[in-house]
Amino acid sequence: MTKKLLSAFLICISTLVSAQITGNITDNNNEVLPFVNILIENTYKGTTSNDDGYYELNISTPKTYTIVYSYLGYKTVKKTITIEKFPFELDITLAEESVSLNEVVIDSENDPANAIMRQAIAQRQANLEKINSFKADFYSRGLIKIKDAPEKIMGQEVGDLGGGLDSTRSGIIYLSETISKIQFLNPDKLKEKITASKISGDSNGFSFNSALDVDFNFYNNTISFGNEIISPIANNAFGYYRYKLEGVFYDDRGNLINKVKVTPKRENDPVFSGVIYIVEDQWDIFAIELDVTGVQARIPMVDVISLQQSYSYSESDDIWAQISQSIDFKYALFGIKGEGRFTAVYSNYEFNTGLTRKDFSREIVAYEKEANKKDSIFWNAIRPVPLTSEERTDYLRKDSIQVLRESKPYLDSIDGVNNKFKLSKVLGYTYQNSHKDYRLGYSIPILGVQFNTVQGYTAKANVFYTKNYDDFNRFFRASGDIQYGFSDERLRATGSLTYKFNSISNSFLSLSGGVSAEQFNPSNPISPLINSVSTLFFEDNYIKLYDKSYAALNYSEELFNGFRLYAGLSFERRKALFNTTNQTFFNEENDVYTSNNPLNETAFGIAPFETHHIIKGNIDARINFGQEYLSYPDAKYNVGNDDYPTLYLGYEKGFGATNSDYNFDQIKASLRQSFNIKDKGRLKYNLKAGTFFNADDIAFMDYQHFNGNQTHTSFDGNYTNVFNNLDYYSASTNDAYFEGHVEHDFNGFLLGKMPLLNKLNFNLVVGAHLLATPDFKPYQEYSVGLDNIGWGKWRLLRVDYLRSYQSGFQSDAIVFGLKFF
Repeated sequence: MTKKLLSAFLICISTLVSAQITGNITDNNNEVLPFVNILIENTYKGTTSNDDGYYELNISTPKTYTIVYSYLGYKTVKKTITIEKFPFELDITLAEESVSLNEVVIDSENDPANAIMRQAIAQRQANLEKINSFKADFYSRGLIKIKDAPEKIMGQEVGDLGGGLDSTRSGIIYLSETISKIQFLNPDKLKEKITASKISGDSNGFSFNSALDVDFNFYNNTISFGNEIISPIANNAFGYYRYKLEGVFYDDRGNLINKVKVTPKRENDPVFSGVIYIVEDQWDIFAIELDVTGVQARIPMVDVISLQQSYSYSESDDIWAQISQSIDFKYALFGIKGEGRFTAVYSNYEFNTGLTRKDFSREIVAYEKEANKKDSIFWNAIRPVPLTSEERTDYLRKDSIQVLRESKPYLDSIDGVNNKFKLSKVLGYTYQNSHKDYRLGYSIPILGVQFNTVQGYTAKANVFYTKNYDDFNRFFRASGDIQYGFSDERLRATGSLTYKFNSISNSFLSLSGGVSAEQFNPSNPISPLINSVSTLFFEDNYIKLYDKSYAALNYSEELFNGFRLYAGLSFERRKALFNTTNQTFFNEENDVYTSNNPLNETAFGIAPFETHHIIKGNIDARINFGQEYLSYPDAKYNVGNDDYPTLYLGYEKGFGATNSDYNFDQIKASLRQSFNIKDKGRLKYNLKAGTFFNADDIAFMDYQHFNGNQTHTSFDGNYTNVFNNLDYYSASTNDAYFEGHVEHDFNGFLLGKMPLLNKLNFNLVVGAHLLATPDFKPYQEYSVGLDNIGWGKWRLLRVDYLRSYQSGFQSDAIVFGLKFF
């Protein structure tokens, strides 16, 4: 590069960086004001001040500008300035807004806020439809801090979280920024092209804060915020909120702004509390300052989330559009406390541009190829909200730490420490080479010691090897499990090799094999741990096992968006197993163990099938209708769509059996979906059907089995795949079948309205389940239960009462469910 070119380059860079209006914003007490909106008058080009009250407005042409400074609770300031050269410094002082009630007649029986909110609700749909479509620039910054982090959680070292923790075990653990261009089409189409993405301490990563994640439109009846939270201007808002007019003031255009306090009628309802500002006569939202608790949002680890939005008026379009948003939250879990903020700025709007549904596809977020490779010069020029000193320091420190921690000498030194074998690692040890990104080791899980009447006490161990390529987009996994049964004195071992080819179609190839004791139902409806308890303490040996020696090859890939194919081929040798022990802790006089024959509980020593070999092949498809996705330069991440169901289709064939009667064909299908019904809770359903061909005398493990539950306990949390009062194998079939499950969680909609009960914050859940086969009379279960039982953040328990019917009432039961997250 010549000297002239170098000089020209440096001049351009200098101009790019310095073409700014900068300054500090304070109040009359010289206190800094964060999150002040700064706009060039009659445009949507602007910025906001950072937490230090400092702002940078990036403009490039010297001329006369009118700059508007607005902040909730303070009088708007307009400054007309003539700029001849950059940079241009302009400090601003904002005075508090005078919010008055002098001209408002307050009626203790009917607060004037009620009339205001009725007008806002009546105009909600019209205001929502004012923006049929738009294009805009979007900026987001995410910051999460931690305070007093423990050294260990459940025995595991926490470390310094990528250099985020200082000597006090506090600091920034996540800092990222996103620059993107967005397009929106009413009512719900949003597409985002991310042009720049930056994560502190991870030059190869992509920030997860995007416009899609913070698209909270209060003109909708509900806002998806963990839970479906009811808007203060929803059609049914008066059933959830109380309103109080706190005062009025005039904005810089002479609009009367009503400051309305919103308060939940019931504290645990999915609602907000705080203040909403409504423009008189137009009944648009001027701004919001609202809070929602973690309990209300069904996000247990969060204490409170504070949401603030500011809007600006466009005379040419007659539209109040959102220009900034901040989400502040505090969290606490497992002794870890912290806080965070996600800031968003919208600018350069183009309204009602003629976008149609053809302009949108299932790709909702796309990252440009070099989005995470932008340098500091680029960010300094384009970032609408300047960094605070704390954030600048975090970027500098973590970026330098990353260089150090990715170096081979550092990785080798860390591995040298971690790879030392200690007595505390006797039940689990991992050797790693971080530079080459592979790990190998073993584990001996304590819960691997279990009991069943076939093997007696069992102990297991696992060995593994993992090798990652291309930042986990490709990997190789090898693992092996060994299990020893102390009663049948049998060592069994299985192993698998898995290779992931990419993160676009997410294609996998796996080879597995070995010898194992398998449940007849391949869905494994009986937890070995629960079976150990029911067997040893209650003399109920529900689990039934057979011996399987096998070799299997499986492949899966998403052939195109929403369509995933699974294919497998296996060779199996099956052999019957029998009880080898009758040990129990409590030997009840009128209770005995049943046989290991699932066809006849008294058939001790009688095999339910003959020993045989068989080849099994299967091809299955999963179709996610309406599936949307995020496109990264080298990866694709699918996003579920509640508006559409998921369809599963499958074909399974058994052939080449040493007993030809055991050959068979089966086709099957299932349809499932889970979606919110506005504020009425969440509905789930799961429908399954299938039929066999040439399967009159097949081996019992190849039947279609249905998930029963005789223990009346559950760790699953999802009851749309189980009959909680049905024997495990009484309805198994080798013929046609249908099963259907429907469950609705009212999510506080009913119980939240009942005095006293609403204090408990329980959820009412109802369900219905049906099973039908040619040889099994139609079976039904109906259940009613309480979910979200517990205290504080710990809501782990669910209790259901159910009744089952088959040609009349059969029995009832109570099911206790435990869920951890």
